[in-house]
Amino acid sequence: MGCMPSLNVSFTDEELEGVRAAAAADGKSLKQYLHDLGVREMQRKQFVAGARGWAERLREEFDAAFPDEVPPSARRGGAAA
Repeated sequence: MGCMPSLNVSFTDEELEGVRAAAAADGKSLKQYLHDLGVREMQRKQFVAGARGWAERLREEFDAAFPDEVPPSARRGGAAA
């Protein structure tokens, strides 16, 4: 694989204890747990951005197909009761 970038992350003793416990509960090394956590968050953000874009592209079509379905924020008086 060659040389891969890495970084040092600082934790308080209490934080490190909690992260070590979470890694152990997942059956992973601390290094693998932190790697996977960062990758999952990146993938989550990509998914949310994609879903938001998909919803925006379909909003006009949805509104035309379901004219009685008014989003809570657009209802008189604001949010849903």
